[in-house]
Amino acid sequence: MARHNRGEDGPEIPHLGLLKMLQVLSFLLVFVAGIILGLLASTHVNSLFNSQRDLFFTSNIAVTTTSPCNCKSCDDESKVDCLSMKTFLHPHNLTHGMSDRELFWRASLVPKKEEYPFVRVPKVAFMFLTRGPLPLLPLWERFFKGHGKYFSIYVHTDPGYVLNVSSGSPFYGRQIPSKHVEWGSVLLLDAERRLLANALLEFSNERFILLSESCIPVYNFKTVYNYLVHSGHGFVEAYDDPSRYGRGRYNRRMLPYIWVRQWRKGSQWFEMQRALAAYVVSDTKYHKLFKKYCTPACYPDEHFLPTFINMFHGSMNSNRTVTWVDWSLGGPHPATYSAVNITEGLIQSIRMNQTLCSYNSGVTPICHLFARKFDASALQPLLNLTSRVMEF
Repeated sequence: MARHNRGEDGPEIPHLGLLKMLQVLSFLLVFVAGIILGLLASTHVNSLFNSQRDLFFTSNIAVTTTSPCNCKSCDDESKVDCLSMKTFLHPHNLTHGMSDRELFWRASLVPKKEEYPFVRVPKVAFMFLTRGPLPLLPLWERFFKGHGKYFSIYVHTDPGYVLNVSSGSPFYGRQIPSKHVEWGSVLLLDAERRLLANALLEFSNERFILLSESCIPVYNFKTVYNYLVHSGHGFVEAYDDPSRYGRGRYNRRMLPYIWVRQWRKGSQWFEMQRALAAYVVSDTKYHKLFKKYCTPACYPDEHFLPTFINMFHGSMNSNRTVTWVDWSLGGPHPATYSAVNITEGLIQSIRMNQTLCSYNSGVTPICHLFARKFDASALQPLLNLTSRVMEF
């Protein structure tokens, strides 16, 4: 029995020591492995944090230390703060990456406070809708000369077209982000609203006039400015046309939102005040109706604004246009005037056409401030008449 006990207990002593040593070594190995894994993990986290930190702070720097290059620093000497009041109220650069949905939302923001935190000089926004070049550009440059405090210019062209003007021209850098336009489709209406929305981003703009490349001014800048800024109404032509070219274009599927008795027609070439412009770009519901149901031979540019304003904002509108057009030849397009047609008598007949038009609470003999359509050949004869007839 005693032998049996020694045989079991005696040999166990050295094995026990070896086992404990192995346990210690195992513990040390696990401990060292844990430290190594911890260091590796720490390095990875630090690297990730640093990259995110760089990304975060780089983004913030790009937003808050900017230049006229649309909130991106062009050079160290031209940095401006994109979040400053000045930059917010008076965007210097028209380039932006907003979608139409984002643009219309931002443009529809209307301050609740009546007073402005700056000295506000009302401006007139001249919005040019064109496929490409402006052949009458020298005439407009002469018209604008010396009045830079009182106007803003916005140009919507075909995408990719670059307006070739000198850096001293008031048209320099005034193209807005544009999209493809199809005349007679809702895309034309979209371009008009895109111009309005971009112009609304400038808080000093109080009046908004839509023009084409074939439009001309028939009065000097001071007359045009005072006429528009002191008007209590917009100038959007709207009338009830019972013919097939008016009510005949109405689609009954617009019911119950638009009734035929509310349907109106008018000239595409409008002018309106800031409050009315904000209502136009804020609308989604009626734009969708026109997009869906006003298709050729229904033309949204002739019916959307007249109908929408007549339905909801009629008291803000004069129901007439300030852009003269000659429809005397009949047909789907107005007459175009070239060099041989330009005379002093023609311009005078547009300026004073022997009629009186409503203006605020009274009437005025000045009904039209602009005229169309004039082709490129008319430029020089028109320039010859500016000082003597149009007084600029």
